[in-house]
Amino acid sequence: EQGPISGVNKDIAVLQCHGDCDPLVPLMFGSLTVEKLKSMINPANITFRTYSGMMHSSCIEEMMDVKQFIDKHLPPVD
Repeated sequence: EQGPISGVNKDIAVLQCHGDCDPLVPLMFGSLTVEKLKSMINPANITFRTYSGMMHSSCIEEMMDVKQFIDKHLPPVD
């Protein structure tokens, strides 16, 4: 059983990425997941990105979005 999400965890930033041609995890499941997340944590902190033509893999656009997300939300490493 899962415990409630509270405190600082309610404000965690989330980036969820999904290819619109993923044959293993259909885009519909990604959409359902992001909607469930929105009911659990602050929806303003959730970013859901889809990538045209991407299957169950990655693409340069996705990796650039991940880099920007990390740069924005994590402190720099010295």
